Amino acid sequence: MTQHGSGLKALLWDVDGTLAETERDGHLPAFNQAFEAGGLDWRWTSAQYGALLRTTGGRERILHDMVAQRRGPALAAEREALARQLHCVKNLRYAQIVEGAGLPWRAGVHALLLECRENGVRLAIVTTTSRVNVQALLRALLGQDWAQWFAVLVCGEDVTRKKPDPEAYQRALRELRISPLEALAIEDSPGGAAAARAAEVPVVVARSSYFVDAVFERVTAIGPGLHTRQGWRPPLPTPPDKAGDDGRVSLADLMHWHATMDIVSDHR
Repeated sequence: MTQHGSGLKALLWDVDGTLAETERDGHLPAFNQAFEAGGLDWRWTSAQYGALLRTTGGRERILHDMVAQRRGPALAAEREALARQLHCVKNLRYAQIVEGAGLPWRAGVHALLLECRENGVRLAIVTTTSRVNVQALLRALLGQDWAQWFAVLVCGEDVTRKKPDPEAYQRALRELRISPLEALAIEDSPGGAAAARAAEVPVVVARSSYFVDAVFERVTAIGPGLHTRQGWRPPLPTPPDKAGDDGRVSLADLMHWHATMDIVSDHR
């Protein structure tokens, strides 16, 4: 293991399901709109999409579904071409959904981002979703100056291997010029948590709607979301009188977990 550094220097954020419930409220309807626009009678239900999330990457999910359901072109090259075309349309529809109705932050996230900025803890995005999707979401949530919030942005196009491979986290650490144990990852999925662990980055799991009952192994902390200090393992200490008044997980709580560096697993 890497030796412990000098405290928490950066918070590394996953995007889909972690910053906002984008899988359920953005990507799924965008996929179905892309299928309809392509003249296909394919429709993914919420349950089907939840199962498909075990496959990382939107284009990869389309390909996996075509093979599993025995639909689409017979030739692999033609399936690949169709998947790319559908994924391109899906990304356009996703941007329209995000910029139109808008997708809210998951509760507690924005307040924690603000705390990090105010206290000199750098922020990074570490995701294997498409850059165009990340830009659309962050522009909608933070405005045109969204890029000023993040010291590093690692997206799907920046890596050759997607989560659960650690490549995205390893690249972020190199760009931040910090050791793994000077960072803390925020994830919502088993694949994302596995990617952080493989890069030796301690990870806090804030379960999202699609991973309420997922199994997580060897994480630093796991709980229902950053909006509440209740229901976390390991439990959080009682906050000082002037901290945590809104009941959410604070930067001080993350620093506590980071300093303690417990290892917990959850086999729901």
